[in-house]
Amino acid sequence: MTYVIALPCVDVKDRACVDECPVDCIYEGNRMLYIQPDECVDCGACEPVCPVEAIFYEDDTPDQWADYYSANVDFFDDLGAPGGAAKMGVIDKDHPLVEALPTQPNPLA
Repeated sequence: MTYVIALPCVDVKDRACVDECPVDCIYEGNRMLYIQPDECVDCGACEPVCPVEAIFYEDDTPDQWADYYSANVDFFDDLGAPGGAAKMGVIDKDHPLVEALPTQPNPLA
């Protein structure tokens, strides 16, 4: 099991979750953040600090955002488990689900 980042993160990328993650498993794409499921230790530290409530335990992801589980997993198809997001920086891509979305309003702006 793992945590999932969903639609509310798209075009926001607050990064409070990145700062809180003890294993550095939250990677940054062009438009949203993604949790590497094989590196996530299910500690849940990221969930309460997300200001837009975009992070869910896999089984608790709202039905309307269920596809974001696959988006988080598939994002790493060609990356594997890099072993730490900090050394990667922004990864110049997003999952096709995210790429296809119109620009989302940033509720934090």
